[in-house]
Amino acid sequence: MTTTFAVVGIHGYGAQHLAELERMRADGVGEVIAVADPRGGQGAQHLPEGTPVHQDLEALLAEVVPDVVVIATPIHTHLPLATRALQAGAAVLLEKPTTASLAEFDQLLEVAAEAGRPVQVGFQSFGSAALDRIEEYVRAGAIGAVTGIGGKGLWRRTRSYYNRSRWAGRRHLDGVDVVDGVVTNPLAHAVATALRIDGSTRAEDVAEVEVDLFRVNEIEADDTSAVRMRTRRGTPIALGLTLATESEGWVAPTVTVRGSAGELELSYTEDVLTIRSAAGEHTEKLGRTGLLRNLADHLATGAPLLSGLADTGAFMRVLEAVRTAPDPHQVDDQYFTRHGAGEEEYRVLHGVDSWCQKVATELDTFTALGAPWTR
Repeated sequence: MTTTFAVVGIHGYGAQHLAELERMRADGVGEVIAVADPRGGQGAQHLPEGTPVHQDLEALLAEVVPDVVVIATPIHTHLPLATRALQAGAAVLLEKPTTASLAEFDQLLEVAAEAGRPVQVGFQSFGSAALDRIEEYVRAGAIGAVTGIGGKGLWRRTRSYYNRSRWAGRRHLDGVDVVDGVVTNPLAHAVATALRIDGSTRAEDVAEVEVDLFRVNEIEADDTSAVRMRTRRGTPIALGLTLATESEGWVAPTVTVRGSAGELELSYTEDVLTIRSAAGEHTEKLGRTGLLRNLADHLATGAPLLSGLADTGAFMRVLEAVRTAPDPHQVDDQYFTRHGAGEEEYRVLHGVDSWCQKVATELDTFTALGAPWTR
């Protein structure tokens, strides 16, 4: 059985979905039958020749209702677009973050339940075989008793990243919440993966959230932040995340399960798991199941969703803490340097890499640990 797909938003991350759907078509399990984007189809990558291109979802649904609508659009459009697709009778693959607020998330849960259609959310790491492998190691006592989970993300963004659209780097836009910061968008996967590893995926699984938000760039949202959580299981989780890293080149973000007798470090973008214990150190490269394929399988056979809507509730508790927190503190000029010019300008926060590591190791915030820019 071939599952039919429509993609809304094809010029940003939607191109990645079109590439995967291209592979699924070759395997006979998926087919793109329509797309929608206000910029049209010209220049879109991986768009099958002859695919109808519509101005928006409403125009698309007036012509055809696919099995699945893939939504890769700005954060503040997620709820209305997903609602329209569900009410039309389609299943939905919704890019992360799920919605722009916890209230919107609860509303979407109700809409999906009323429509009786599934929603998969784009936390790709939830499809990694490494997650089950970590669970096996922990259950076997390979690292002793779990003492906490730490995460670190060291990325860099230029001015062009924030200038690419009106909503980029914004907390609010035209009177609505956007919440586009490092915690909730580019490195949201680190937060969600840490919670998923703990088995804390529902909103009620999170007992406490503390956010420590800063901005180095001239934006409204946070670009360097620490998040500290405690789950109802009692696990402390802390992540140090930045878009102003000192590191040159690509640095894979990691989530580390710390134990009384070792640790398990997951590079979640690469599905690489490193085990360190008294028995030594070794690394495993694992695979993953794509979320589009999993959703197609779910529709065809009833296979469990890997990143179902309700299982992003714990992450949404973190997003809500970011949304309702005071505006991020602007870091003083003395603590960072500017590099490049024009659209290629980027900023580097002095010492941020080691402070992110400290957050991930000591499981506390930048402010509590005494990072100089927090004073």
